Amino acid sequence: MRRFFWIFLTANSLGLVLSGCAELDYYRQAVVGQWELLEARRPVVDVLTDPATAPALRRRLATARALRVFASVELALPGNGSYHDYADLGRPYAVKNVFAAPELSLEPRRWCYLAVGCLSYRGYFDDEAARRLADQLRTAGDDVFVADIPAYSTLGWFDDPLLNTFINWSTARLAELMFHELAHQRLYIADDTAFNEAFATAVGQLGAERWLERADAIEEREAYRVDRHRRDEFLRLVGATRDRLATVYGSSREDAEKRLEKQRILTEMRDRYRELKRDWGGYSGYDRWVAEDLNNAKLAGNSTYYRWVPGFVALYEQEGRDFAMFYRTVETLGQLPAAERAARLEVLSSISTSVAADSGRINGVLAGIRLQDR
Repeated sequence: MRRFFWIFLTANSLGLVLSGCAELDYYRQAVVGQWELLEARRPVVDVLTDPATAPALRRRLATARALRVFASVELALPGNGSYHDYADLGRPYAVKNVFAAPELSLEPRRWCYLAVGCLSYRGYFDDEAARRLADQLRTAGDDVFVADIPAYSTLGWFDDPLLNTFINWSTARLAELMFHELAHQRLYIADDTAFNEAFATAVGQLGAERWLERADAIEEREAYRVDRHRRDEFLRLVGATRDRLATVYGSSREDAEKRLEKQRILTEMRDRYRELKRDWGGYSGYDRWVAEDLNNAKLAGNSTYYRWVPGFVALYEQEGRDFAMFYRTVETLGQLPAAERAARLEVLSSISTSVAADSGRINGVLAGIRLQDR
């Protein structure tokens, strides 16, 4: 693993030579942060047998070990060294991601990196460095959102560990996260953040559902169903808001009028969210998200993770809920030009969403859709 670290370090050092010294501080904190995380790891088996380990942590790590086996055996995800170690970072996040978008656009700013291509966010281990970039972008007039990220994938460069930032989540959410990050190692398309994140999100959700079914965890399945229902309703609200704003930004109105309309639409979103909360019996899980930095950057970032999830779920259904077949189909889709695969996912997502209540109709409609490259 140390060999991989130095390969990574050498590759990024070359990037500094090619891109100039402006990136020096960024890559320095990235290398140091990744190294510190790797150095904090302990084998899960050692933590489990350590008498000083708290019983609650021991239970969560045992569950994570079972999920890790399930991921490889049942979901056809990579059977590598990821999630066989545990690290306590001493903070509630793994990295800080900075998202930005113009004041009157939902097109996210992008940053490019060696090996992974261009992404619609800038990730930092260093909190102060993330805040400095956010301040610079705000000063330049952008909408900005800084997110605490509990986990990330190194795409197989390193064996990613379990972290204190997510180990105490519910079993369903822990499963979602682990399967999501392992999905990035299974398939990753350079320069297409929306494709990669929606694919991984779909795998996380589908994998968690299968885990709960196989575990016969009736109470957990019901809690997860309720959680997913709230999440789906909230995402529909976010999506509708995003679509309304896109219409405004794409119109011929004056910028001053667009700004007023933007604020009106965001206010209406907050009002509608309060109505949803009442329907949910006062559930407040999205309060902070709505209250802080509700802007184009946050809405664009949300779209990156969720917009095409229904399309990937539809492909999974089309392949008979066979994960290996599903991955092969997604790989074929990923080989298409970016615009074409985006168009196909848009069609699949709209079909899946419009007939989501009837899986039979989904399969019937999808029967007429064929990927030409298969």
